[in-house]
Amino acid sequence: MTVSGRRSGRLSVAGLIAMRPGSRPRLCHRLISHPAGKGKRRSMGERDFIALIDGAHQLVKAPILLVWDRLNTHVSHAMRELIDQRDWLTVFLLPAYSPELNPVEGVWAHIKHSLANLAVMALDHLEVIVRQRLKRLQYRPEVLNGFIAGTGLALDTPRTP
Repeated sequence: MTVSGRRSGRLSVAGLIAMRPGSRPRLCHRLISHPAGKGKRRSMGERDFIALIDGAHQLVKAPILLVWDRLNTHVSHAMRELIDQRDWLTVFLLPAYSPELNPVEGVWAHIKHSLANLAVMALDHLEVIVRQRLKRLQYRPEVLNGFIAGTGLALDTPRTP
Protein backbone atom coordinates (compact mmCIF):
# COMPACT_ATOMS: atom_id res chain seq x y z
CA MET A 1 0.00 0.00 0.00
CA THR A 2 1.23 3.50 -0.76
CA VAL A 3 -0.15 6.69 0.77
CA SER A 4 0.97 10.18 -0.17
CA GLY A 5 1.50 13.08 2.20
CA ARG A 6 1.02 16.73 1.28
CA ARG A 7 3.89 17.49 -1.13
CA SER A 8 6.23 15.81 1.34
CA GLY A 9 6.60 12.38 -0.21
CA ARG A 10 4.91 9.06 0.20
CA LEU A 11 4.64 6.25 2.69
CA SER A 12 5.05 2.63 1.59
CA VAL A 13 3.51 -0.08 3.74
CA ALA A 14 3.98 -3.83 3.31
CA GLY A 15 2.32 -6.40 5.48
CA LEU A 16 1.38 -9.98 5.98
CA ILE A 17 -0.94 -11.94 8.21
CA ALA A 18 1.03 -14.66 9.95
CA MET A 19 -0.88 -17.72 11.06
CA ARG A 20 0.29 -20.66 13.10
CA PRO A 21 -2.08 -23.55 13.92
CA GLY A 22 -3.48 -23.12 17.41
CA SER A 23 -2.43 -19.46 17.68
CA ARG A 24 -4.15 -16.20 16.88
CA PRO A 25 -3.30 -14.53 13.56
CA ARG A 26 -0.68 -11.80 13.72
CA LEU A 27 -0.33 -8.75 11.51
CA CYS A 28 3.28 -8.03 10.60
CA HIS A 29 4.07 -4.83 8.75
CA ARG A 30 6.86 -2.58 7.61
CA LEU A 31 6.59 1.15 6.89
CA ILE A 32 9.07 3.21 4.92
CA SER A 33 8.88 6.95 4.30
CA HIS A 34 10.02 8.22 0.92
CA PRO A 35 10.66 11.96 1.13
CA ALA A 36 9.80 13.96 -1.97
CA GLY A 37 12.59 14.67 -4.39
CA LYS A 38 13.90 13.72 -7.77
CA GLY A 39 16.02 10.61 -8.09
CA LYS A 40 14.80 9.11 -4.81
CA ARG A 41 13.19 5.69 -4.54
CA ARG A 42 9.42 5.90 -4.18
CA SER A 43 8.63 2.29 -3.30
CA MET A 44 9.86 -0.67 -1.29
CA GLY A 45 12.66 -2.84 -2.63
CA GLU A 46 13.46 -6.51 -2.29
CA ARG A 47 15.47 -6.01 0.90
CA ASP A 48 12.54 -4.23 2.53
CA PHE A 49 10.18 -7.10 1.75
CA ILE A 50 12.65 -9.76 2.89
CA ALA A 51 13.17 -7.86 6.17
CA LEU A 52 9.41 -8.12 6.74
CA ILE A 53 9.49 -11.87 6.04
CA ASP A 54 12.53 -12.39 8.29
CA GLY A 55 10.70 -10.55 11.08
CA ALA A 56 7.63 -12.75 10.64
CA HIS A 57 9.87 -15.83 10.80
CA GLN A 58 11.32 -14.65 14.10
CA LEU A 59 7.80 -14.04 15.40
CA VAL A 60 6.28 -17.41 14.49
CA LYS A 61 9.48 -19.43 15.06
CA ALA A 62 8.49 -21.89 12.35
CA PRO A 63 8.91 -22.47 8.62
CA ILE A 64 6.85 -20.09 6.51
CA LEU A 65 4.61 -20.82 3.56
CA LEU A 66 4.17 -17.43 1.95
CA VAL A 67 1.29 -16.82 -0.44
CA TRP A 68 2.22 -13.79 -2.49
CA ASP A 69 0.85 -11.67 -5.28
CA ARG A 70 2.87 -11.01 -8.42
CA LEU A 71 4.16 -7.53 -7.68
CA ASN A 72 7.27 -7.04 -9.81
CA THR A 73 9.46 -6.75 -6.71
CA HIS A 74 8.10 -10.05 -5.39
CA VAL A 75 9.06 -11.98 -8.53
CA SER A 76 12.35 -10.29 -9.43
CA HIS A 77 15.61 -12.16 -9.86
CA ALA A 78 17.04 -10.40 -6.78
CA MET A 79 14.04 -11.54 -4.69
CA ARG A 80 14.38 -15.10 -5.97
CA GLU A 81 18.01 -15.11 -4.74
CA LEU A 82 16.98 -13.78 -1.31
CA ILE A 83 14.24 -16.42 -1.03
CA ASP A 84 16.63 -19.20 -2.06
CA GLN A 85 18.92 -18.27 0.86
CA ARG A 86 16.14 -19.13 3.34
CA ASP A 87 15.50 -22.87 3.60
CA TRP A 88 12.57 -22.18 5.97
CA LEU A 89 10.68 -20.16 3.33
CA THR A 90 8.43 -21.57 0.61
CA VAL A 91 6.65 -19.14 -1.71
CA PHE A 92 3.44 -19.77 -3.64
CA LEU A 93 2.34 -17.12 -6.12
CA LEU A 94 -1.28 -16.12 -6.48
CA PRO A 95 -2.72 -16.04 -9.99
CA ALA A 96 -2.21 -12.74 -11.80
CA TYR A 97 -4.80 -10.04 -11.07
CA SER A 98 -6.44 -11.81 -8.13
CA PRO A 99 -6.46 -9.36 -5.20
CA GLU A 100 -9.63 -11.06 -3.91
CA LEU A 101 -7.44 -14.03 -2.89
CA ASN A 102 -4.99 -11.89 -0.90
CA PRO A 103 -6.13 -11.27 2.72
CA VAL A 104 -3.74 -8.33 3.11
CA GLU A 105 -5.76 -6.43 0.49
CA GLY A 106 -8.54 -6.37 3.11
CA VAL A 107 -6.11 -4.85 5.61
CA TRP A 108 -5.18 -2.09 3.15
CA ALA A 109 -8.80 -1.38 2.29
CA HIS A 110 -9.60 -1.14 6.02
CA ILE A 111 -6.68 1.22 6.70
CA LYS A 112 -7.36 3.41 3.66
CA HIS A 113 -11.05 3.64 4.57
CA SER A 114 -10.08 4.87 8.03
CA LEU A 115 -7.90 7.56 6.42
CA ALA A 116 -10.54 8.74 3.96
CA ASN A 117 -11.90 11.61 6.06
CA LEU A 118 -8.56 12.99 7.12
CA ALA A 119 -7.29 16.23 5.62
CA VAL A 120 -4.11 15.97 3.58
CA MET A 121 -1.21 16.14 6.00
CA ALA A 122 2.55 16.06 6.25
CA LEU A 123 4.26 12.72 5.75
CA ASP A 124 5.53 12.36 9.33
CA HIS A 125 2.03 12.93 10.73
CA LEU A 126 0.54 10.49 8.24
CA GLU A 127 3.12 7.86 9.26
CA VAL A 128 2.13 8.19 12.93
CA ILE A 129 -1.55 7.72 12.10
CA VAL A 130 -0.96 4.70 9.84
CA ARG A 131 1.23 3.07 12.51
CA GLN A 132 -1.52 3.61 15.10
CA ARG A 133 -4.18 2.08 12.84
CA LEU A 134 -2.01 -0.94 12.06
CA LYS A 135 -1.19 -1.44 15.75
CA ARG A 136 -4.91 -1.45 16.59
CA LEU A 137 -5.48 -4.15 13.98
CA GLN A 138 -2.73 -6.28 15.54
CA TYR A 139 -4.91 -6.65 18.63
CA ARG A 140 -8.07 -7.59 16.73
CA PRO A 141 -7.60 -11.23 15.66
CA GLU A 142 -11.29 -11.53 14.77
CA VAL A 143 -10.86 -8.80 12.14
CA LEU A 144 -7.71 -10.47 10.77
CA ASN A 145 -9.59 -13.77 10.61
CA GLY A 146 -12.33 -11.95 8.70
CA PHE A 147 -9.85 -10.75 6.09
CA ILE A 148 -8.67 -14.33 5.65
CA ALA A 149 -12.21 -15.72 5.52
CA GLY A 150 -13.09 -13.08 2.94
CA THR A 151 -10.75 -14.75 0.46
CA GLY A 152 -12.72 -18.01 0.58
CA LEU A 153 -9.47 -19.93 0.98
CA ALA A 154 -9.59 -22.95 3.28
CA LEU A 155 -7.25 -22.76 6.25
CA ASP A 156 -7.98 -26.16 7.74
CA THR A 157 -5.15 -28.57 8.23
CA PRO A 158 -5.73 -31.54 5.93
CA ARG A 159 -6.40 -34.78 7.77
CA THR A 160 -5.44 -38.17 6.50
CA PRO A 161 -8.20 -40.82 6.61
